[in-house]
Amino acid sequence: MPRYYRYLGELLDDNVERISSRDLSKRMNVTASQIRQDLNNFGGFGQQGYGYNVKFLYDVIGRILGLDQTHNIIVVGAGNLGQALANYVKFEKFGFVITALFDVDPNLIGTKVRDIPVYGLDKLDEYCKNNEIDIAALTLPKNKADDVAHHLVDLGIGAIWNFAHVDLDLEEDDVIVENVHLSDSLMRLSYNIMQKKFS
Repeated sequence: MPRYYRYLGELLDDNVERISSRDLSKRMNVTASQIRQDLNNFGGFGQQGYGYNVKFLYDVIGRILGLDQTHNIIVVGAGNLGQALANYVKFEKFGFVITALFDVDPNLIGTKVRDIPVYGLDKLDEYCKNNEIDIAALTLPKNKADDVAHHLVDLGIGAIWNFAHVDLDLEEDDVIVENVHLSDSLMRLSYNIMQKKFS
């Protein structure tokens, strides 16, 4: 669904009002029947001979993904990756608002990243108790990630976006975890490069 949402957003930017599953399949490089099947799982959005109303479908998928609501995010780890996330303004277009960063580095504490304050990690408990936080992004060393994640769960955080180089498993705490491994993507690219070289 996020991929459909992204492509439909591009169509809106190009002022496309309606599109057939066949034309959408060419853009997305999937079959038209796959598109119809995927979208039919969430209701009947298309009309035979007319196709899909791009704006309507974009809005519906946005609601399915929960993008019609605001999700407040904190970032634990204000190094290069944490700052890169805070600087990515497009998150706000989708309702994801980074409200604060936390770190242990005294050189970072008290600074701001795009007007978003960086607090000491010792302020984490107080901040989470006084603010409604939906998601915590972890961009800290892997040896700290598990302890910090469990502490965030104790503070009532229900979703963790984990960039630490370790798979977090917090299922026993009924917490949603998305583990993101940037190096895995690079290794997949490397593998595909090697396959192409020797094919």
